[in-house]
Order: sequence, then C-alpha cells, then structure tokens
Amino acid sequence: MKNNKRLLAYYGLKWNPFLPNIPVDSLWHLPRMEAFIIRLENMTMNGGFVLITGEPGLGKSKALQSIAHQFNKLDEVIVGVMERPQSSVADFYREMGALFGVNLSPANRYGGFKDLRERWKNHIKTTLFRPVLLIDEAQEMLTGCLNELRLLNSMDFDSHNLLTTIICGDTRLPERFRTSALVALGSRIQFRLKLEPYTREELLDYMKHCLNQAGAPQLMTKSLIKALVEHCTGNLRVLNNMAAELLEVGVQKELSQLDEKLFIEIFSLKPSSTR
Repeated sequence: MKNNKRLLAYYGLKWNPFLPNIPVDSLWHLPRMEAFIIRLENMTMNGGFVLITGEPGLGKSKALQSIAHQFNKLDEVIVGVMERPQSSVADFYREMGALFGVNLSPANRYGGFKDLRERWKNHIKTTLFRPVLLIDEAQEMLTGCLNELRLLNSMDFDSHNLLTTIICGDTRLPERFRTSALVALGSRIQFRLKLEPYTREELLDYMKHCLNQAGAPQLMTKSLIKALVEHCTGNLRVLNNMAAELLEVGVQKELSQLDEKLFIEIFSLKPSSTR
C-alpha cells in the first residue's frame, strides 16, 4: 500500500492505470462493446441467454464489470452477479435466492424453483424488465447447474424468458455447449461476443486511454508504448503486467519518464517464456 501511494504521488497519478481496480467509469473498451451493451439493454425487455468468451487476459471480466455498471444505472433492472459459479446444485439455489431476495431451502428444490420464478414474474409484471444475471468464469459451472438455469428461465413452453443471463468464460464454453448434455442451452444463446487478441492500433488506443484517464499522458515515451504493444501478444493482461512492473522500477530509480531503455533493461534479462 505504501509503495502504491508513493508511486501515485511521484508520478502525479490519480490511480495506477495498470492494476485491475481502476474506476469503472474509466475502463477502456472498443466501439463494438458500446453496441454490445446497447443490445443487452434492449434485450432486458424479452430476456434470454448471451455468451461472452475469449482466452485468459482479453478483458472478459472487465466487460462484465462495464455491463453491470451500465445496468445498475437503470432503476428498474435487478442485477445479480454470481460469485461462486463452481457451486453444487444446492449451493447454486442458495446463491440465486440470496441474489434475488428469495429465502430458499436447499432441501426443497422444487419450492425454491417456484419461488424464484414467482419473484421474477412479479418483477416483470411491475417493471416490464427481465432481471439480469451475470456469471463470470462460467466454464467452472457444473452441467447440472447450467441446466437448472435453463429450466428456471423458461416459461409457457419456452415461449417466454424470465431472465436476461450473460454467461462469460474461456474458450471451453462453446465446446461444452455443443455436447449432448448442454446443447439445449447452447441452442438458446441468442448472440455471442468472442474476444480476440487485440490489434496494434487497439492496444495503442488502450495505452493512450489508460494514461490520459490516470492523469499522466506523458508518463511513457511513444517508443516505450510501442515496445510494450509489440511484445504483449495482443493480450491486455500481459500488457498491464509489463507496464505495472516498469512503473514500479521507474519509481525505484526515480525516473521522471519511462522510456524504451528501461524496457530493454528489465525485459531483455528475462527468458522470453515469462513475457
């Protein structure tokens, strides 16, 4: 904590732009993410399933954070964020009850099923909006829990949805949804967002955005930013980890600006597999 305060004070930063805990209003995302969030907002009128996938480090969790923040601005939309996707079916019902304000007994799964659905039906009747459920790291969910979610959502012989469910996870998820055990859920996914490794131009824009938002646009030279972008393999997490390390070393060395010379000094001494 002391080192972070020293770092912020030394460079005049509002926050460390390369750590995960930056303010949600200052998160960077691509223009296509804006269109994606608008589509999700429209979807709350009818509900259904959405899938976000991508390799680790491409910003899936940050995408969910932006989505949750946007939905929380809407007074009439209930947003539940699942915190333990790897739960058993009994714990799944416990968490669903806690998220949506329903006192459930795991011993009476049918009663819990009915009570949750009544809660959602009443909310829809009052507001016209479907409640929203966000699930991160969904590749960890048991098949039984995913199927419970499908059955909870369906009403009137699958002609109406009771939830807007955004399922987010790594590239194992699409493969799971093609298996016989989960193809019924996979076929109900209305639209998908697959995050790919970022282009050079996208990453340059990301770096510019992060430094400007943190209040230090001149913190890094253009040549250093270019070097970081070219060595991160299109992965935001790798880029942030490298930049954060440079920032720490820059404070230790009392450098007024970080440059490519520091990049070569730090990373040329490490095996390429650690980059």
